[in-house]
Amino acid sequence: MANAPKTTSPAQQESGNSSNVFASLAIIICFVIGIIVYKFVMGSPSNFVDNNPENQPLPGNYFGMVYHAGLVVPILLGLFLMVWVFSIERYIVIGRASGTGNVGNFVRKVQSLINGGNVDTAIAECDKQQGSVANVVKAGLLKYKDVSANAAIDSEKSVLAIQKEIEETTALEMPMLEKNMNVLATLVSIGTLVGLLGTVTGMIKAFSALATGGTPDSAKLANGISEALINTATGIGTSTFAIVLYNMLTAKIDKLTYSIDEAGFSIVQSYAANHK
Repeated sequence: MANAPKTTSPAQQESGNSSNVFASLAIIICFVIGIIVYKFVMGSPSNFVDNNPENQPLPGNYFGMVYHAGLVVPILLGLFLMVWVFSIERYIVIGRASGTGNVGNFVRKVQSLINGGNVDTAIAECDKQQGSVANVVKAGLLKYKDVSANAAIDSEKSVLAIQKEIEETTALEMPMLEKNMNVLATLVSIGTLVGLLGTVTGMIKAFSALATGGTPDSAKLANGISEALINTATGIGTSTFAIVLYNMLTAKIDKLTYSIDEAGFSIVQSYAANHK
């Protein structure tokens, strides 16, 4: 029996389009918020001597110090916000993909039901669990029932049909889990690079102060060094958070993938054992 290749459902296409729109809007909004925070919060006159942003920041006023770090700051703020926005979005999506209950308990329960021949009950558990793991397992179980009811198909072809169904369903579900992870991976590198750009611009200003004839302008020298260090610290901090959150989310995705593989293997093995 030939199986038509699976195509992306309208619901999945709509979900993918919504995710693309979310990513585009999130990037723009994060940069806009970064500019607003830089201009109106850090650049507030109350942070500076004589209420003038052109003057030195008040003693101990970190907002004023960061404001004087230059135009790289709002870019870094936007990148930092993007790290958290996309991490939270992925955390929610992966949580939904896990389903309503514990994935490990769900897989063990399904394995027990399959080994006991209770396929219909296992399908009902999938409906109760929901999520990507349950969708893949349910697709495999429905194919299990389908080939079991067709005595004309030999056991070997039936096993291959079940494996193919599980693989195709997995191929449809996994992209939704990994979507936007490339944004986080990119932020790992971009955060450091933009921070280094701010470092370079700060050092250029510092050396410009030294290059003036006569006594160097100590204020300009200090501002240039301060700009370099603040941008470096912000860039490294952004990349550090991006790395940690990316690895945490990747571990969650790997756990779901392992659960799918474990449940799929149990379905195939159960069919092979019961239809020798």
